[in-house]
Amino acid sequence: MNTQTPILIIGAGPAGLAIAGRLRKAGLDFQIIEKTDKIASSWHSHYDRLCLHTVKQYSHLPHMEFPEDYPLYVPRLDLVKYYKNYADAFDIRPLFNEKVISARETDGNWKVLCESGKSFDTAHLIVASGVNHIPNRPQWKGEDRYKGKISHSITYKNADPFKDQKVLVVGMGNTGAEIALDLAENGVDTTISVRSPITLVPRDVFGNPVQVTAKKLEKLPFGLGDWLGTQVRKLVIGDLSGYGVPLSNEHPAVRLRETGKTPVIDLGTVDYIKSGKIKVVGGFSNFTESGIELENGTKADFDAIILATGYKPRLQNFIEQVEVELDQFGVPKSPVARELKGLYFIGFDNYKLGGILGTIYKDSKTVADAIVAQTIV
Repeated sequence: MNTQTPILIIGAGPAGLAIAGRLRKAGLDFQIIEKTDKIASSWHSHYDRLCLHTVKQYSHLPHMEFPEDYPLYVPRLDLVKYYKNYADAFDIRPLFNEKVISARETDGNWKVLCESGKSFDTAHLIVASGVNHIPNRPQWKGEDRYKGKISHSITYKNADPFKDQKVLVVGMGNTGAEIALDLAENGVDTTISVRSPITLVPRDVFGNPVQVTAKKLEKLPFGLGDWLGTQVRKLVIGDLSGYGVPLSNEHPAVRLRETGKTPVIDLGTVDYIKSGKIKVVGGFSNFTESGIELENGTKADFDAIILATGYKPRLQNFIEQVEVELDQFGVPKSPVARELKGLYFIGFDNYKLGGILGTIYKDSKTVADAIVAQTIV
């Protein structure tokens, strides 16, 4: 079955909803497809304790703010409810269980084929499948010897299955830091493996959200805001080298741009590391039967290992010739494709401080404006 649609959106997460809301507001017709059976499916399955790390006034979708009674940092289930209400408010009705297997540009139009056998022809293809699309799963020597359980953070819900176990969390990005905190707060013997320097930013300082303060500091001249932000981080976070956590000396925005690594928003993990409730080890070279062998040759035993090793967008898995639009990290260089006509990306620009939801808000406007300019004469 083939469907003709002027605009096709792949993905009904926050990025897909944001552009759908803007297009609906502009009076443009579109179709939206989603590989799962839910709106914002990843937020249904994230770990239980997850709240937004960004404040609600900078995290809502276009044309609809969060309800006034929502807390400053919106919890996962409230966010799920908001996304469902957003879809209802803007009459966004995805076609569910439609996984895209290929998208090909021919003569200025896009042919999209789904696993179900359905296909779509469209002039404007908007990819909103997200930067966190496919779990990144490194491999180590000796994994087959390890008797414990290895899992990726995508499957983590809460600490209950890990009671009375020794657990290693691999990676101290935002997810790894929070999972380690969740485990330790629930009495689990927790260790975190930190393999490279990280940038740590407190979520709040003296009860004030750092995100809000940072936006005010941006307006200061001569880089004064950056300098003040650095001093605050030094004061609140301190020197963690004695605890085995290497900190980057680069400004968070510079490190984000050059390495693609987002700053870690600290929710309390640092205090638990300083108190010894979360132990820290470096990188490891291979697995043993009962744990890991660190790069310095030391062996450590663990009952379970959680890989908080991130995700990859893997757009080249289904979009033909998309490599010309990607940077060295496999992420689109721009919301509006430069070489492939009629192709757009939302929810991939992870190089801006302030959170992916803020970026989605801005990029969805860029894409909507570009399509409107071509559609309305």
